[in-house]
Amino acid sequence: MTAAMWEAAAESLPREALERQTLAGMRGALAHVLGREAWRRRLAGVEVGDLRTNADWARLPFLTKDELRDAYPYGLACVPRDRVLRVHMSSGTTGNPVLNPYTRADVEQWGAVMARCYVAAGVGARDVVQITPSFGLFTGGFGFHYGAERIGATVVPIGAGRTSLQLQLMRDLGTTVLAGISTYPLRILEVAREERFDLGSLRLRVAILGSEMWSDDLRALIERELGVTTFDIIGMTETGGPGLGIDCGARAGIHVWEDHYVCEVVDEATGRPRPDGEEGELIVSTLTREGLPLIRYRTHDLTRVLSREPCACGRTHLRLDRLHGRTDDMIIFRGVNFYPRQIESLLLQQPGAGPEYQIVLDRAPGGSDRLVLRLEAFEGFAEGGLPRLQRALRERLNLSPEITVLKAGEIPRAPGKAVRVVDRR
Repeated sequence: MTAAMWEAAAESLPREALERQTLAGMRGALAHVLGREAWRRRLAGVEVGDLRTNADWARLPFLTKDELRDAYPYGLACVPRDRVLRVHMSSGTTGNPVLNPYTRADVEQWGAVMARCYVAAGVGARDVVQITPSFGLFTGGFGFHYGAERIGATVVPIGAGRTSLQLQLMRDLGTTVLAGISTYPLRILEVAREERFDLGSLRLRVAILGSEMWSDDLRALIERELGVTTFDIIGMTETGGPGLGIDCGARAGIHVWEDHYVCEVVDEATGRPRPDGEEGELIVSTLTREGLPLIRYRTHDLTRVLSREPCACGRTHLRLDRLHGRTDDMIIFRGVNFYPRQIESLLLQQPGAGPEYQIVLDRAPGGSDRLVLRLEAFEGFAEGGLPRLQRALRERLNLSPEITVLKAGEIPRAPGKAVRVVDRR
């Protein structure tokens, strides 16, 4: 099934030609950064001529988030200040933020890769796209906006919050595509229940979601309750925002646009390449960004390469597995390692359990670590669902947390990304 594409020639380029183009992009990106003194210092001794094959890229040093923070505001920027058209900034809570300066070409590049993502999700000019991430220093809203305008869709740029109004506009304007962070559909469903809003009056058919880790079980819940097909989009402030890649209707992995980005998967401890199919840390380089290029940036996201073969949709670019978690999100409790997404999956498999939860870590009075799972559930869950959840946590994850069952709405709702872990240790 060959699907529609925004830039068909680029998206379906044969592997050999794509790898030649990638090598040329690597050389161009390296030449660009070596034009700045700060980059010449951190890449001491590296020259463009050192890149004879694509494999030579792995010999360059990693770039870390701490380096980007330390370079605030423009220490690693690669264009003069008068070429900076605008800036976006990370939402990090510690240290300096990561500031990303955009040139006019960067904004154009962003719109182009987002247009590819929309078309991969089956979205076109006849659609009405409601954009629910915030517009501001956060990249989400603008990225979705540029891509939707590029393909000629009608845009409803409402931004974050005001969920009652969101529902009204979805109904009255005939919204067909919801763009948002991964947990926002949960808030939409919650407000619809509270206000007895008829979800059957909506024309939604597609939801493009990202910015947070979300399990297959949460994906299934959103699709079932909203009557949509979901698409998982990836990207971050450092890479220029959403648009790094997206899955397609084949559900066979996330297509990464290799003519714009180089993605590697490495062992998070040693930094050595992981074989295709094995999980590791995602490393991203940008080939066409001007303001703040990335050379082997450590994202801390965990994934694996699924395939380098053509997809059933006709696209030939590298496909990654959905992001599994983050190396810095792994929780260690009494010698047991686990990720919040694993608890989310087990929780959503229990009838009567709601999708809202929090993992609270603190110290017991005697000084030992204490793990509390706070979850919202519907009537009757405690009788059957709670014992099943306790058994699943013990058998699958070797965890026996204290579980506090709450009524719907009792866990505080964050204005942006959901707060799933509270560590008070």
